[in-house]
Amino acid sequence: MLQQLGQFIPLILIIVVFYFFMIRPQLKKSKEQKKFRENIKVGDKIVTIGGIHAKIAEIQDTTFMITVEGGVKLKIEKSAVSMDSSSMIGADQK
Repeated sequence: MLQQLGQFIPLILIIVVFYFFMIRPQLKKSKEQKKFRENIKVGDKIVTIGGIHAKIAEIQDTTFMITVEGGVKLKIEKSAVSMDSSSMIGADQK
C-alpha cells in the first residue's frame, strides 16, 4: 500500500509545482488586466494589442470607442487593450 502511494508522490509534486509556477501567476496577471480595463476612463491614452495608440472617447459594456490621430473613431473590444504598453504611456506622462 505504501509503495503504491510512493509512486504517486513525484506526480503530485510535479502538479503542485506546475500550479505555483505556471497556472497561479497567469491567473493573477489575468485578474490585474481585468482590473486595469475596468479602471480605464474617458480621455485615457491606451495602446491596443495590435499596436494602435489612441485616446478613449466613449466606454460601453464590452467595447471602447477610441479616437486615433486624425480624429478617426474606432470601436474596439475591451480585451484588445494592452495593459503593459498602456501603463508605459501613463508612466511617461507623469
